[in-house]
Amino acid sequence: MFTVEVIYSSSGKPYQGARVAVSFDGFFTGGVTNDVRTDSNGEAHFDHDPRSGKIFVDGKKVFEGWIEGRVVVYV
Repeated sequence: MFTVEVIYSSSGKPYQGARVAVSFDGFFTGGVTNDVRTDSNGEAHFDHDPRSGKIFVDGKKVFEGWIEGRVVVYV
């Protein structure tokens, strides 16, 4: 399980209601999650094992690399 926390870079405040999706790397183990909306704390929770991939917020790639624990992204 991991959490993506989305923060507005201009204000430092959480982005509530953002659409977050994750694309996992790997020919056989890859794939894309369904969109998860962030809560009032700007958090989107995913029930997946840690691995390499890309994080998208509202359709825009905001992170690429190892996804584990809590990943904070700024938009």
